[in-house]
Amino acid sequence: MSLQLAHRMSQLGTETAFEVLAKAKALEAQGRSIVHLHIGAPDFRTPENIVEAGRKALKDGYHSYTPAKGLIEVREAVCEDIAKNRKQTVHPDQVMIVPGGKPTMFFAIMMFGEEGTEIIYPNPGFPIYESMIKFSGAKPVPMELEEASGFCFDADKVLAKINSKTRLLILNTPANPTGGVVPRSELKKLADGLEKFPGVYVLADEIYSRLLYDGAEHVTFLEFEALRERTILLDGWSKTYAMTGWRLGYGVWPKHLIADAERLQINSNSCTNAVAQVAGIEALRGPQTAVDTMRAAFFERRAIIVEELNGIPGFSCLTPGGAFYAFANTSGTGLCSRELEDLFLNEAGVATIAGTSFGHLGEGYMRFSYANSIENIREGMRRVRESLQPA
Repeated sequence: MSLQLAHRMSQLGTETAFEVLAKAKALEAQGRSIVHLHIGAPDFRTPENIVEAGRKALKDGYHSYTPAKGLIEVREAVCEDIAKNRKQTVHPDQVMIVPGGKPTMFFAIMMFGEEGTEIIYPNPGFPIYESMIKFSGAKPVPMELEEASGFCFDADKVLAKINSKTRLLILNTPANPTGGVVPRSELKKLADGLEKFPGVYVLADEIYSRLLYDGAEHVTFLEFEALRERTILLDGWSKTYAMTGWRLGYGVWPKHLIADAERLQINSNSCTNAVAQVAGIEALRGPQTAVDTMRAAFFERRAIIVEELNGIPGFSCLTPGGAFYAFANTSGTGLCSRELEDLFLNEAGVATIAGTSFGHLGEGYMRFSYANSIENIREGMRRVRESLQPA
């Protein structure tokens, strides 16, 4: 009997970073030296005070289910953090703790996406946006991010894409994969324009909000009061606190949507790991020196990788304003992005991500993560440069 999966499974994409990671690990198992400049994970250990909080939670008996929305203490800590770092007031009842950043994304897209609807998303952008939009049955409508504008959207062009079928608009600033940071002026223009479209909601992915450079300002979409009851905020602990493996994130939902989000949580995850939640409290309320140290290291590495990339024939690279990615223009090499990804991994021993992994508008670009040591960044750039030299 032949296997017959639901048609929607054919619409489901993937996150290439994990595929490249698997290939890189397989090559390392064969004895190859691989420089990892692909995965979106800080190369630092989780700060010790957070680890200790997790150890203590295990000893203290946090071994059971928690409420679906998360422990009240964690949700209160999230509200305190939002008040401190975003200057906004949200109620703990609006917060749901989830295992990583993707569940908030998944829930929002499944909540609004269905056949006959449209969802606007960044392109190039985090690949799960487009994947989940297609999976939901909705039509993905790309919000073009162009190098000429620093990979920031044009609010007027975005607003022009909205029609009677539009249900959700996804924002990501600072952005993956480009490192682009949307200025306040463009966000305000978008927010003002959205007031004319009361049926359109916003998913604001702000997971990199603490990773900004050169005095750049993070403008949360929660600031725009008229859109507060149509905005879903996505954030978490993975990037800021080097807690990717802890699987800990949160969503802030409009009051009238939180019950629906909670039902989706119950039907999928039940709840988030109790120990990780307790560690998350310490992360938010404890010392922030480790966050500052990591950001300072990323700042230093950013300057080095951008300089190195701009020194490679056929490459050019803007200086990213946030996150820890450099999105290099590689069109001058004459090779497509996927060819370069294979060349760098298999011949040079450098794991990178093709720009097309982030949407069709990523062709001609490669994403390099500078969440690695300066020594490894320089070595990786040396290998990339040599792999492009004529034999």
